[in-house]
Amino acid sequence: MKELEMKYLERLSDLYPTIAAASTEIINLQAILNLPKGTEHFLTDIHGEYEAFAHVLKNGSGSVRRKIDDVFGNTLSSRDKQSLATLIYYPKAKMELVKKTESNMEDWYKINLYRLIEVSKRAASKYTRSKVRKALPKDFAYVIEELITEKVEFNDKESYYNSIITTIIRIGRAEEFIEAISSLIQRLVVDHLHIVGDIYDRGPGPHIIMDKLVAYHSLDIQWGNHDVLWMGAAAGQRGCIANVIRICARYGNLDILEDGYGINLLPLATFALRTYHDDPCTCFRLKGPEKPNKAEMEMDLRMHKAISIIQFKVEGQIIAQQKAFHLEKRALLDKIDYEKGTIVLEGKEYALLDTNFPTIDPKDPYALSAEEEEIMERLEQAFTGCEKLQDHMRFLLTKGGLYKVYNNNLLYHGCVPLNEDGSMKEVELFGKKYKGKKLYDVLDSYIRKGFFALDEKERQNGRDVMWYIWLHPDSPLFGKNKMATFERYFLEEKETHVEKKNPYYFLLENEQVVDGIMEEFGLDPKTAHIVNGHVPVKRKDGESPIKCNGKVMVIDGGFSKAYQKETGIAGYTLIYNSYGLLLVAHEPFESTEAAIEKESDIHSEMMVVKRVLERRLVGDTDIGKELKEQVKDLELLLAAYRSGKIVEKI
Repeated sequence: MKELEMKYLERLSDLYPTIAAASTEIINLQAILNLPKGTEHFLTDIHGEYEAFAHVLKNGSGSVRRKIDDVFGNTLSSRDKQSLATLIYYPKAKMELVKKTESNMEDWYKINLYRLIEVSKRAASKYTRSKVRKALPKDFAYVIEELITEKVEFNDKESYYNSIITTIIRIGRAEEFIEAISSLIQRLVVDHLHIVGDIYDRGPGPHIIMDKLVAYHSLDIQWGNHDVLWMGAAAGQRGCIANVIRICARYGNLDILEDGYGINLLPLATFALRTYHDDPCTCFRLKGPEKPNKAEMEMDLRMHKAISIIQFKVEGQIIAQQKAFHLEKRALLDKIDYEKGTIVLEGKEYALLDTNFPTIDPKDPYALSAEEEEIMERLEQAFTGCEKLQDHMRFLLTKGGLYKVYNNNLLYHGCVPLNEDGSMKEVELFGKKYKGKKLYDVLDSYIRKGFFALDEKERQNGRDVMWYIWLHPDSPLFGKNKMATFERYFLEEKETHVEKKNPYYFLLENEQVVDGIMEEFGLDPKTAHIVNGHVPVKRKDGESPIKCNGKVMVIDGGFSKAYQKETGIAGYTLIYNSYGLLLVAHEPFESTEAAIEKESDIHSEMMVVKRVLERRLVGDTDIGKELKEQVKDLELLLAAYRSGKIVEKI
């Protein structure tokens, strides 16, 4: 036996010191391998829509309702099933409503406790007792375990369970128990959550979503371009900071920064009101709902313009400093004729819709004024010094990456940059060339350098790469030839607004191209899938989220309210359980209040993408591969014990 293997087995014997201990663990692991695989839940492009996100998380994209249907079949009416589902999603609020109309709460508690126990039994059935035990809420762990575990030794199980439930009600703990067991059901119906990018921007609650994710039991995150933008801002990259504030202003969500993260925007507001006090700022109308307070609306418009001008200046400075990015064409302030009020783009002259630029020096258009410089210095300090924001970004770094290979599925937010012929585009970055997986890997490493590199130049390059990822044509998270922010604000001509997509998006039905991407990331095209977000699927125009004969699923259907007019729905989610892949199309979420009072769940349409002939087991998953390796190692340890090469530690 090799020396290194012996050393490893000696260490393993510390954990399993006897033949009995090693044998027991082998039996346990083998049993786990033969359990059904846990349910995976895929969400993407949440864009700050906290209420809709929270509801989809609670209902597991219909997983809770499917469990209720499995348990009760035709023995409960559709209305009773929906009431039970609502109770599981919002137990506290639902019980408060019920108490206003229900005359006999004791009977109501008893009926619903029995129903919840049956659903929790079914939800727990695919896990080991050990795993279920770890998920149990502390206050009721023992009682719930008793109720959901079959007691074969009891002749009168019904009497035993009745006594427990009656006691719970008698001592006034029914409501707390219902909350606890509802939380357990939500926890058990989804084993693992995948967030395929874009938690941030547009909607009002990304910080609340992040708090929810931090507390979630098992998840991974594939960063979207909007997430990387916030990461860059948290790292102090000025282009990212300006973009984050501009987008918050554009969607009327500056409260996210001020109230959610405690970032002081008063210096920017004061500067904007003074500098643009008589400017109507009509090019900077908000995209979010109009605010009833006229003064507040006018202030937001001025802040929106002020930070946009600062952004264009700061970005021009980055372009000049980072020659390696080759973005000279996107530095636009020096292409303006300030006397004529025009700009020349691609050899053509356009009239500007707004020519009031009191802070721009035509001779040095990218220089910040003294006050703008002071504002940016203070914002840098605010973003890098915000403890809550830094905690959220560290969580993204710990749980996230630019892509993920998980259970034979390839997950990424944007695209794999391609040439017109479908070959992978070679991208130059800091003098080296990358494509495909290597491009993803190097960009991922630079993001981490932006936070952790000891060398200041490498750290600055990492920060600037986060801005590059946000808007560069070669960025896999952007995937367009330009970000036409300036043109959309200042030019009426629609042809200047066009952002041409990377060929990737037109080649998703090409099986040879898709197979090549899978192989690039080490997957077998015969069985693998790509799960993709970023570009909303326009269902109202007949577009399907399922591409390339089911090999690719684009699940951005428009969680963001800003996109729902374009898409016609309110987002796609994906479920991967032991029976196969289910794609769920969601109708718009009315409100949490409506979900509770009217029991109006998000109406969802389900499509079976792939149904397996044999139910998938834990042994068929990535975790299963690891467990099989552990079994092999333990069998080697057993052989070493039995041959006398290692002595039991009795």
